[in-house]
Amino acid sequence: MSELVETVNHQNSIYEATAPAALYVAGILTHPAAANLRAYRNVPIRATLLNWLASVAYDASDETVGRIERYFPGSLTPGTIMAAFRGLRPTLYRAVAPFLQDGHEDVREAAVVAALILAEHPALAEHRDHLVVHARRVLDTSGHGPDRRVAWNALAAWGHDVPGPEPFREEPWDCGPHSDGRGDLEPPF
Repeated sequence: MSELVETVNHQNSIYEATAPAALYVAGILTHPAAANLRAYRNVPIRATLLNWLASVAYDASDETVGRIERYFPGSLTPGTIMAAFRGLRPTLYRAVAPFLQDGHEDVREAAVVAALILAEHPALAEHRDHLVVHARRVLDTSGHGPDRRVAWNALAAWGHDVPGPEPFREEPWDCGPHSDGRGDLEPPF
């Protein structure tokens, strides 16, 4: 997994190799070996693979791409690596969806988070009402702040009532804890 992360998604970037790797990961989710527990972690390999897909999907999400577009306009131009990867979201969703009701809590939550992010794609809008129940379950039961944030944001974006303030609010790029108020991408770099 570390090789996968470092090679095709280093520093949350989408590279030319990211799309084929994501398709491969999506393809092996149903392999029996994916149900095995990871050494020293007591979590199925499938949950780790789904978490990786969710992470990569987030790196190509509307929110993330919106921030990137402010500094690097044109990253969504047809034919770009980012646009090509974002076009795969319906295919990745079809691979993730069978695990939305998996018997293992870690697999189920990872699948829900990945599905919620992937469902931003307009072709997947018809699945959003079905995903609301799963998003609410993550909000009600998850102790993982970033997963709760994904669920909260999906519900809010889709016009559903959300409980309380947004959980685990991320720091904006230009307002980190040790920031002088300037963004990392603003002069003087």
